[in-house]
Amino acid sequence: MNEAVPGRLAADTSMGAVTLLVGDLDRMTAFYRDVVTLTVLSAEGDTVTLGRAGRPIVVLRHDPALRHATAGSAGLFHTAILFETQEALAAALYSVARHAPGTFTGSADHLVSQAFYLTDPEGNGIELYWDRTRTEWSWTHGQIEMATLSLDPNEFLRDHLTERAETGETTQDAASVGHVHLSVGDVATARAFYVDALGFDETASLGSQAVFVSAGGYHHHMAMNVWNSRGAGPRMPALGLGRVDLSLTDSDALGALSERLRDRGFPVRDDGRTLSFDDPWANLLHATVPGRG
Repeated sequence: MNEAVPGRLAADTSMGAVTLLVGDLDRMTAFYRDVVTLTVLSAEGDTVTLGRAGRPIVVLRHDPALRHATAGSAGLFHTAILFETQEALAAALYSVARHAPGTFTGSADHLVSQAFYLTDPEGNGIELYWDRTRTEWSWTHGQIEMATLSLDPNEFLRDHLTERAETGETTQDAASVGHVHLSVGDVATARAFYVDALGFDETASLGSQAVFVSAGGYHHHMAMNVWNSRGAGPRMPALGLGRVDLSLTDSDALGALSERLRDRGFPVRDDGRTLSFDDPWANLLHATVPGRG
């Protein structure tokens, strides 16, 4: 299927796995498996891939020579893992409460979703969330209505933690990377890259603080903010974000993306299966087509 609108990503574009460069592979693997409730899908040498129902969500790549980024750097704000049911989300939240309560950093009802936040052992942000149905979302002048309302995690568990969830049976339920939130140096440059060049649609913004973008009318597949990183320049090699994967619809969509990026002066590397490119802060992105990448 070709892009429905010239210059835009196709409606069924989705997020792929997020790759993290880690200093302690065993500790990080245990955290994403035992606390976040992902399953180890493969473990080869210095790389462990975790996900749900066969779908990769987080790829951990051991790179012990790297150090943590300096404060204020661009990079990952959080990887947001989307659960298909409140029951499965409750199971993951319950696991965090049992195994690593100190990693929990907050929760919010965003109108479009219910979300819980934590930080992994190497400082990478994680969001665990569930979406309300699209018919419950509200749009005003092309912008999605989102908010940050109170969400009591204990009340959520009382309402949704079933016996099946408590005993771990929901670990077989599907989940995916719903969106990826980045720390960047400024919003205008982020908009120019992710909307004008990459082809996402802008769905919401918070002035000069943050911009939210998506394909196909989703509330957001990616977001970029300056809350911890205003003025940041290109990243230096460091632990943390290694790569963000995008899943495109077909070879035509991949070719159109390559042409857009090149036309706007962004270098693209194409190995015949994957487009690789950097955003203005040297965050690496890969775009692939299912079955091709």
